[in-house]
Amino acid sequence: MYVVAPPPQSSNSDAGTTDETAVLRTYQTWKGSNVFFLQGRFIFGPDARSVLLTIFLIVAPVAVFCVFVARKLMDDFSHHLGILIMVVVVVFTLYDLGLLLMTSGRDPGIIPRNAHPPEPEIYDGNAEIGTGQTPQFRLPRVKDVVVNGVTVKIKYCDTCMLYRPPRCSHCSICNNCVERFDHHCPWVGQCIGLRNYRFFFMFVSSSTLLCIYVFGFCWVYIKRIMDSESTSIWKAMIKTPASIALIIYTFIAVWFVGGLTVFHSYLMSSNQSTYENFRYRYDRRANPYNRGVIENIKEIFCTSIPPSKNKFRAKVLKEPGIPPRVVSGDFVGPINEKAVADTEMERKPIWDGTTVREGELEEQSSNDESLDKDGKFSNASNDAIDLGSWGRGSRDISHEVCLGVQSSA
Repeated sequence: MYVVAPPPQSSNSDAGTTDETAVLRTYQTWKGSNVFFLQGRFIFGPDARSVLLTIFLIVAPVAVFCVFVARKLMDDFSHHLGILIMVVVVVFTLYDLGLLLMTSGRDPGIIPRNAHPPEPEIYDGNAEIGTGQTPQFRLPRVKDVVVNGVTVKIKYCDTCMLYRPPRCSHCSICNNCVERFDHHCPWVGQCIGLRNYRFFFMFVSSSTLLCIYVFGFCWVYIKRIMDSESTSIWKAMIKTPASIALIIYTFIAVWFVGGLTVFHSYLMSSNQSTYENFRYRYDRRANPYNRGVIENIKEIFCTSIPPSKNKFRAKVLKEPGIPPRVVSGDFVGPINEKAVADTEMERKPIWDGTTVREGELEEQSSNDESLDKDGKFSNASNDAIDLGSWGRGSRDISHEVCLGVQSSA
């Protein structure tokens, strides 16, 4: 797991200049909440440790099955069928774990963040412009795009500073915009999106088949005990408590993974994501992405997976820190420069005269009447900064913002 090391302390200005222009890998400067392994070759969500729990829940019952059930059945079946029972469950378990790794350890379809917001397109002609003042431009909060003849609204993401493509959403756990966002799965510790949805479905479906396999052969072993000892089913079950434990475990597990398999089979056949199914309810409106059952399934399994838009191992320059500033005769040093940076990062564009709270900017369909979660815009803030200055980055900082930082400190 990659952990960012503290920057080395330099005693002269030359060393400081070198630190500012240090060359790092992309994963070392990543702004999301992801965890990287093997120097950026694997990317997980911040809850990557849950993958270990998932692996244990798969491997542990299979190990019990091999030791207490499959090993006993090897002697009861002729023509090497007993060995085949053991081989199949081991190979199928390895296949299931491989799908788990391919689901949780790859880029789900993260859209790279922009370094600066896009150029404003709307000029506010009603705003009064004084002599020497910059005209106030406003960035539209939503845009309309046409998908298969249906108008869909896409929203601007404050965090990533981009307009999200259709079917894209910002994951609050990983802090990334993900293409064809389905959901964030805590069991695999990763977002499920465009580039790993296929492997996620294959993982849950193969886990379902693995549960059925273990469940079935446990009953086969109990039946063999009944026939060999001419006893009742209850006495046979008492003689193999491991089989009883596995039957109960797999019966409970199959409702979980089996339910997911059935649910995502329905989503695949109708070309929906989990997020869209719960948010938009396409049974009440037209689904612009539905192309028929066969074509929808082919889109998931028979199309090539697009390459990642992120080069996690590419070399990039270290972003320069915020230099100390002198504001109204006071020195802003390392102690409170982070507060200044946070204040600058919290500046939002003006959406038709209002300041929009982060987290409300999610894609909506054209039939959505409300534009945020509360059904209304947030009140305008007195310290909202127009895009004329906001779009130029953090090179300039207003006198009022700095005074507010000093007073809060």
